[in-house]
Amino acid sequence: MLNMNFDERLAINTQKQEWQPSPSATVWRKPLEREAKESGHTTSVVRYEPGASFKQHSHPYGEEILVLEGVFSDEHGDYPAGTYLRNPPGSKHSPFSNEGCVILVKLNQFDKRDLSEVRVNTNTAEWLQGQGGLQVMPLHNFEHEHVALVKWPVGEVFKPHKHFGGEEIFVLSGTFKDEHGEYAKGTWIRSPHMSQHHPYVDEETVIWVKTGHLPVAL
Repeated sequence: MLNMNFDERLAINTQKQEWQPSPSATVWRKPLEREAKESGHTTSVVRYEPGASFKQHSHPYGEEILVLEGVFSDEHGDYPAGTYLRNPPGSKHSPFSNEGCVILVKLNQFDKRDLSEVRVNTNTAEWLQGQGGLQVMPLHNFEHEHVALVKWPVGEVFKPHKHFGGEEIFVLSGTFKDEHGEYAKGTWIRSPHMSQHHPYVDEETVIWVKTGHLPVAL
C-alpha cells in the first residue's frame, strides 16, 4: 500500500519523482497512491513512449484520465493533451499512444452507481465565471463529488474554506499557494475530509480539482 491513509495531507511534486516500470516495457509510471501493486484504488502519472501500448484491461470501479501531454488513444478514439476522460465501472479498453503521451490516471475510485462515460476536450470547452476572479470549467458531478478545472488570475486570493469529503488538486500551470506551502506545475495535493486552507496565487495558474470524494469517517 502507498499513501492510503486518507486522513493524511499529501503534496507530491511529480516532476521530482523517478519513473518506475509498469507491466508494459514501454509504459512508465509515478505512483501517488496505491492500494495494491496492480489492482485496487490507484492514482498515478503515467508515460507512454511513442508506439507504446498496454494490454486490454477492465475497470471494475472506473477509470478517470486527464491527458497532460501528447495524444492518448484506445480503440474508441484519440485524445489530445487537455482531454478529460471517465470510463465507467465495468468498462474495458486497450490503450496505446502513437506519438507518446503523459496522463494523470485514477483507477477504481468511482461510486458503482456512477455510470457516466465522459469525454471533455478542455481546449475547446467553455470557461464559466466562478467566485471572485476565478474561471471554472466543470468536468463531472456525481452527488458530493465535483471535478473541474479552475483558472486563477494573477494575484487572486480565495477565502479560507473547508473541504467536506476532501479535496484533490493537480497543478497544470503556474504555481498554486496556500499557508502550507507553494506547489509548482505537476504537483499533486490531497487534503482530507474537513481540512482547511487559504489558497492564493501570484501568477496565472490552472488546476484540476476534485472535491467531496474522499472517505468521511462516521
